Amino acid sequence: MKKIFIIIIIVIVCFDLSIGQNIDKWRNPELPVEERVKDLISKLTLEEKISQLMHSSPAIERLEIPEYNWWNEALHGVARAGKATVFPQAIALAATFDEDLVYRIASAISTEGRAKYNAAVKINNRKQYMGLTYWTPNINIFRDPRWGRGQETYGEDPYLTSRIGVAFVKGLQGNDPKYLKTAACAKHYVVHSGPEGLRHEFNALPPKKDFFETYMPAFETLVKEAGVEAVMCAYNRTYDQPCCGSTYLLNEILRKKWNFQGHIVTDCGALRDFFKGHDVVKDEAEAAALAIKSGVSLECGTVFSHLKEAIERGLISEKDIDKQLFYLLRTRFRLGLFDPPEYVPFNKIDENVIHCEEHIKLAHEAAAKSIVLLKNNGILPLSKNIKDIQIVGVHGNDVQVMYGNYYGLSPNVISITEGIVSKVNSGTRVNFRQGVMLERETLNPINYALGVTRDADVVIAVLGISCLIEGEEGDPLASSNKGDRLDIKLPDNQIKFLKDLKSRGKSPIVLIVTGGSPISLIDVEDLVDAILFIWYPGEQGGNAVADILFGDINPSGKLPITFPKSVEQLPPFDDYSMENRTYRYMKDEPEFPFGFGLSYTSFEYSDIKISSKKIRSKDTLYVECKVKNTGNFKGEEVVQLYISDLEASCRAPFYSLKGFKRISLEPGEIQTIKFKITPDMLKLIKEDGTETIEPGYFKIFIGGSSPSEVSIKRGLSKPVSETFYVRK
Repeated sequence: MKKIFIIIIIVIVCFDLSIGQNIDKWRNPELPVEERVKDLISKLTLEEKISQLMHSSPAIERLEIPEYNWWNEALHGVARAGKATVFPQAIALAATFDEDLVYRIASAISTEGRAKYNAAVKINNRKQYMGLTYWTPNINIFRDPRWGRGQETYGEDPYLTSRIGVAFVKGLQGNDPKYLKTAACAKHYVVHSGPEGLRHEFNALPPKKDFFETYMPAFETLVKEAGVEAVMCAYNRTYDQPCCGSTYLLNEILRKKWNFQGHIVTDCGALRDFFKGHDVVKDEAEAAALAIKSGVSLECGTVFSHLKEAIERGLISEKDIDKQLFYLLRTRFRLGLFDPPEYVPFNKIDENVIHCEEHIKLAHEAAAKSIVLLKNNGILPLSKNIKDIQIVGVHGNDVQVMYGNYYGLSPNVISITEGIVSKVNSGTRVNFRQGVMLERETLNPINYALGVTRDADVVIAVLGISCLIEGEEGDPLASSNKGDRLDIKLPDNQIKFLKDLKSRGKSPIVLIVTGGSPISLIDVEDLVDAILFIWYPGEQGGNAVADILFGDINPSGKLPITFPKSVEQLPPFDDYSMENRTYRYMKDEPEFPFGFGLSYTSFEYSDIKISSKKIRSKDTLYVECKVKNTGNFKGEEVVQLYISDLEASCRAPFYSLKGFKRISLEPGEIQTIKFKITPDMLKLIKEDGTETIEPGYFKIFIGGSSPSEVSIKRGLSKPVSETFYVRK
């Protein structure tokens, strides 16, 4: 009996093996991905191959391959697909200077993304924004505060952008050894951030030094360290070639130099710009051929429908198609889209995680950590037993300003008025009157908002800009500059409103400013007692603002971008040199420097020590200092490390951020903070784009902001510093 049982088992195993040998290799989840991809490509006709190279990839019914739409967004939450947790806008996430927080947020986003995908598949919904390939993060450098899309970035600094970007990509893609949780995409490659109105035609010609020192590091880091699955090439030209038709960018640097193994996708409609904006080809077939030969795998658009014509005209071969299709299909296999459902662990995620309590709390934490206190004469925090609060301003009870752009939809967005009302004593009088419009003058000569604020215990004025003014090309309906801003101050009517408030009464004024980019407050700073810059803080923004106003949370956000005093301090918008741009090269004194942010407590830096005063160029240096909470509130501080090359042989940054750590300190508590300085951090990019570590003196600064007299004048402790020498 035992022998019969063994024989039956052997027969079953042999039968299963024979079945496994007879199925197509591409269907076998046990085989290497590369082998499966090649097998599937061999099964496809030319027409089928071409169809799969466009973002809306149709089904191949004879092979039982469902349709798939590659276009999806998740900038600060799953976007454009219904219910989702809405986290603070990307620029606000950068203001947290918190890699761990950003990783947790991106992990929550990818969990919700998988849940939404699983639910969509059940009802056979394969439409746009329902896939697993997210075209985020935007790691362009926010080099000019006039750019409307700067809100989508992680600010002006290449190091901060790299660190926040790596955390976001790792959170999106997960850590499963076989499958991607979702696929992230680094965009827009490269030297984007020009005027929105010219993005389909401009030619960026930055000095090679700035190209490799500022524009490229974040892309390189996301490819090499984060393993980002996709890279999106930009609309514009860089060094005379369209970014999506540049063998220099896509092949020589991305593929060969950085060994990028993922797929390359165009920005939407970018190939049409080849002959409509850049005038480098004659028609669609030439545009499609140029993109394929340059290294593009996926088009967001329809120009690739002319690829067969391009082959017939001898512009490319079918092998060129196969090469790019390989990169593209590899992503779908890595997502588990061709495997039995039980093989992919993420298929078990159900829709109960979407906008769950844990994610709501995470959105609240992020909003609170992103808010930057720019001024406080002692009025904040407010007492919850305050008797009379008058809330005014265009965004005082506006939930749309919580979203920013590229957003999902939350069933529970909290406005600032709602947050305040839920925080104060029930006996407190709270009133809201808008009092002012976004940009237009008030037509009615009578304005009740000015009257009721005269005798209030505090006036909370919620002003600023919104995505009606700034954003991407066609989104901001109130913009006459396709989303860019020609001026960076508050709208004139809002400035006038604040002046009227100040002149009508003696009530203290707390100014809350919304926006995704620097706003000059020179005209109003002296009119108010405190200023909170809250960005577009996400669905929990109102609660987070209230927590900070009333002292339940101590503000700890830091500016990821310099706030100039005016546009007069800026170079021309279409100048792509970094000369006099950002804290690293700006010669003029800003209104608020990069890395700046106040607290209800104070922090003192002392006792800096370095492991050696002299090192070789290949050595690692260790530095530490003490940070003490010298105030009366528990608080979090972002400890920032900057390095300055004192003897560079060419133009070099005044300071460069090379490390940061977020810490929490009780009143009187002292922590010793340690940093490691690697040779990479000492590299000098020369004017020809080559890099070296030159012998000479370097200076380290550790403090609560970029080194700036402005920070000290505005209440931050003086940074500690130390000098060391590098020899060959």
